[in-house]
This record gives sequence, structure tokens and C-alpha cells, in this order.
Amino acid sequence: MDDTADRTRPTFSRRSLIAAGTLGAAVPAIGGAATLPGTPARAVLSVTRRVTIYAEALPGGLFGYGLQPGQATVPGPVLEIYEGDTLEITLVNTTNQRLSIHPHGVDYSTGSDGSPLNDSYNDPGETRTYVWRSREMFAAAGRRLMPGSAGYWHYHDHAMGTDHGTAGVARGLYGALIVRRRGDILPDKQFTVVFHDMTINNRTAPDTPLFEADLGQRVEWIAIGHGNLFHTFHLHAHRWVDNRTGMLESLSDPSPAIDNKDLNPGSSFGFQVLAGEGVGPGAWMYHCHVQNHSDGGMAGIFLVRNADGSMPPGAEEAIHRFQGHAHPTSAGHSDHQGANG
Repeated sequence: MDDTADRTRPTFSRRSLIAAGTLGAAVPAIGGAATLPGTPARAVLSVTRRVTIYAEALPGGLFGYGLQPGQATVPGPVLEIYEGDTLEITLVNTTNQRLSIHPHGVDYSTGSDGSPLNDSYNDPGETRTYVWRSREMFAAAGRRLMPGSAGYWHYHDHAMGTDHGTAGVARGLYGALIVRRRGDILPDKQFTVVFHDMTINNRTAPDTPLFEADLGQRVEWIAIGHGNLFHTFHLHAHRWVDNRTGMLESLSDPSPAIDNKDLNPGSSFGFQVLAGEGVGPGAWMYHCHVQNHSDGGMAGIFLVRNADGSMPPGAEEAIHRFQGHAHPTSAGHSDHQGANG
């Protein structure tokens, strides 16, 4: 896919355009006609993609990663590559803190580990390049296959505060990393949800993210766990298949359908759903299903609008009720009667 074709895809934000090769790919990642959301991506060769990420201080004592100066967010941008691709990240540390960027699910040398153990981090004001590699599945001895890199992974700081980056993760230095397999279906919308201790994307209800999609749009969720607590991720009225993509691969695929999954520190998964499929538009909740966690503010709203983008009946009132809930700030208030998690 060339750059012109990518710029015509209105459903993708700049946060997720890395996979399309618009952020410094050495060679085009996709060949032929434009790939539309909801259709298989057809990568024709492996590439090296290059991107610059800026680590910046944010209000409220937070830190974030961004693709442009002054655009850091919590969570950081979604980084995407295809199996077989290499991602070169030039990390610019604009802060007065030691920090790094460390990936899950891909290959890298000790110099790109992003940990103080391997002297792999950015000092304050330093710029450093990290190289992450991916690979396709390959044949192994005994008529077996070794897995490739495809999956819903994540990245995070590994140097701020401690040698494990505990302060950096707690203050927002994290984001989603997707390695796609050739032929994977691309979504219309992407949502990253990070459960960290008692927060969602470093917020608690009613200030947690409100995610929106129109009825029938293909929505991709990337769920990530951090911190020190056990969590589960539950999405109301929608379900997905417990495998790599969230969709059945064939009529004989034995993967079970689920709507709730463990999301613990360091773990991640992703899936795609069709917004409102089978249930219709409305204000649907997502939350941690550990009861005192949802009571304590680990809940948010997935707003499925009508197909024309208009607000469905009852949704605005539901959102107002959610915003008016008195979510306790302590996880110990599990018996509070006024909170609906």
C-alpha cells in the first residue's frame, strides 16, 4: 500500500498508521490496491520500519510516549508491524528522568533490551535507537512448528525509578504493540485498555476512557495488565474467541467463546468484535470483574452509536448515571451499595 492510499483511510488515526508504512518504512509494506478495514491485509515483503518516539513529562506527574513532540499520551501510540518486519525506534528522552522502552513478544539484542541490566536505557535528554525484530512461524524437528511473533503484545519503560521501571510504568510509560500475520483483518477502530493496580489507563471512574464506535464497525481491543494486582477484563454484551485474533479460524476451530479473561501484570491479549452485533447500539460497560476493583473505579463505557453515528435511545442517560456514580477510591469498599462496576 502506498502512502497516498493510507491517507485516504479515515478510520485509522496516526497512532495506528505505523503498520501501513507511513512513518519511515524503508520500503513499502503493502503492495497493490489499498487495503480497506474489514478486509485481509496482504503484505508482500518484510520491511524495516523506522519511527521516532518522544518520551515526555505530562501534567499530574504522569509521563507518556508520543510520535511527535508535545503529543505524548497515556497509553502511548499503538505500534504495528507484520511478522518478518523489523522496527527501529529512535527514543528521544525529553525528560529529566532515566527511562527506556522495552517490548514483549518480539526479538531483540541485549543492546535493545531496554533494561539497566544490559545498560540499555536513555539518560535524561539522551536519544537512543532500539531495534525489535519479528519472524514468521517455521518448521522444527519432529514435524513440529515453532511459533512466529504474531500477537497482541505491549511495550513499557524498564528504567525509571528502579531497574524494572516501576515508577515509569506507574506514571504512564506503556502502550500496545501488535504483530500481525499476513492476511489478518484490519479493524475500523482500535482501543487500548491498560489495567494498572486500581486504574484504567491511569484513571478511575467516572473519568475512565469512553470508547465509541458505530453499529457494525469492526473494533479491535488491546488489553494490557500492569502493576501488582490480579484483574479480569469483561466487556458487556460482546464476546470473542479465546485465541490469537478473537475470531474462529475455521468451522472446526475448538477455541471457546468468552466475554471475560484474566488480565494480570505483564500479560496482554487482543481481539476484534463487531460493535453491537446481535445486541444493538447502546452504552455498554467494560470493567474489571474483581468485584471490589469495579466498585473502586475500574470501569468504563463502550458507546455503540447507531449506524449513522447518532446517539441511541437511553445511551446518554446511561452515561450520565455512570458519571454520577460514587465509586469508592479504596479497593476495600466492596460492600458499598451505591456503585455499579
